[in-house]
Amino acid sequence: MIELMLRISLVLFTLSIAIVLYRIIRGPSMPDRVIAMDTLGVNLISGIAVISILLKTKAFLEAILIIGILSFLSTIALSKFLERGVIVEYKRDR
Repeated sequence: MIELMLRISLVLFTLSIAIVLYRIIRGPSMPDRVIAMDTLGVNLISGIAVISILLKTKAFLEAILIIGILSFLSTIALSKFLERGVIVEYKRDR
């Protein structure tokens, strides 16, 4: 029963990823695309976790951590770029 629920959730995560990819490609504005990319990262993490449970292995946990860190950093960087127009600010005093 649990395996059936995990497979159904994997199908739903795949469907959600497809919808989010459509939003990334056809998003009406850049903030919508940034939020869609963050949602894509969350769905990828969840899907990989379900696959890890189905295969009864801990091998994918490192991939989950890496995707989580990269998703968080890219969301922060793109949000800062949209807000200020620059990601890294250099303050030079002369």
